[in-house]
Amino acid sequence: MDEIPSLREPDLPRTAKVRPKALRTGWTTGTCASAAAKAAAQLLLDGEPPAWVEVALPSGRRVTFAVEFASRDDHGASAVVVKDAGDDPDVTHGAHLTATVSWSTTDGVELDGGEGVGVVTKPGLGLDVGGPAINPVPRAMITQAVREVVGERGVRVVISVPGGEKMARKTTNRRLGVLGGISILGTTGIVRPFSTASWRASVEQAVQVAAAQGEDTIVLCTGGRTEKGAMALLPDLAEVCFIEVGDFTGAALRRAVERGISRVVFVGMAGKLTKLAAGVLMTHYTRSAVDTGLLGRLTAAAGGSDDLIAEVAAANTARHAYELWDSAGLLRAAGELLCQRVRDVLVAFVDGAISADVAMVDFTGRTVVAATDPGWVS
Repeated sequence: MDEIPSLREPDLPRTAKVRPKALRTGWTTGTCASAAAKAAAQLLLDGEPPAWVEVALPSGRRVTFAVEFASRDDHGASAVVVKDAGDDPDVTHGAHLTATVSWSTTDGVELDGGEGVGVVTKPGLGLDVGGPAINPVPRAMITQAVREVVGERGVRVVISVPGGEKMARKTTNRRLGVLGGISILGTTGIVRPFSTASWRASVEQAVQVAAAQGEDTIVLCTGGRTEKGAMALLPDLAEVCFIEVGDFTGAALRRAVERGISRVVFVGMAGKLTKLAAGVLMTHYTRSAVDTGLLGRLTAAAGGSDDLIAEVAAANTARHAYELWDSAGLLRAAGELLCQRVRDVLVAFVDGAISADVAMVDFTGRTVVAATDPGWVS
């Protein structure tokens, strides 16, 4: 077998490309919540509903938001800012971030969550269990925005998101222990279209939550189908152990080491496994290609004929190579070599700090066809 190649996550391609029209950026729930809170605070203070408010991003840049709605009664003032996620496919695009601000007898800004904002029920998120799922950066943004209006006077701010509980069903919140609504998120205040940053952050957060539950094993899956197969394979593990890692295997492994996870199981299909076997830990299709030459060499190591080796090495895709192995009766033998190589890559990436097992599933995600543990093969 070849030596394991460099495990550094690859640089973006340097070749010039014709780029499509730039996608439009948007705003995080945290930024919109801070704008709504400032609008409500202004209405509470001077009795005039503002049409626009200006708030600061964490970078110090200031941005202006239209106020969709504002009202005041004897208990306080409320304002709504509609989230614009730009061209990002964000489930919270169009959400009505709502802030209700009222005077308080205590000093400072007291922050709470209302309808549609999730409640934290598990440790590991860096937030108090039982409190609202409003992350630290949005908390600081909301506090700053309100203080710009009321100064040091005491106020209570309640952030709510009508329909947030339904939106949360399309997120990983429930598994992370955030129940009843969405999380108020954001680190820069800006949503970059199709950004991988949010997915990477969710993967790292999922590892943290599993570790905080005392779990020592995580199962990394490349998507929904492989996750279902992994859960069927390892039914004794808690649901929190299963993480849809997407393309962020390297990020998950680094965070696992930091959090004291001792074992990782990777469950995937042929394409992702081939990229991992080549030492590519960021496996997005725009940043890496399947090395079918590697699969040809594995075919040779598994005892394949010269003709099969050549066919596999020239295959169009990893799936094509998989089908060639299957037709030749070599799927399990070659697949096990592939899984073993992936295991070696994962262990080497963390300098042996974590043990690993690997399973390859078919394209339904339900059937294990090869694995480092022979007992897993159906």
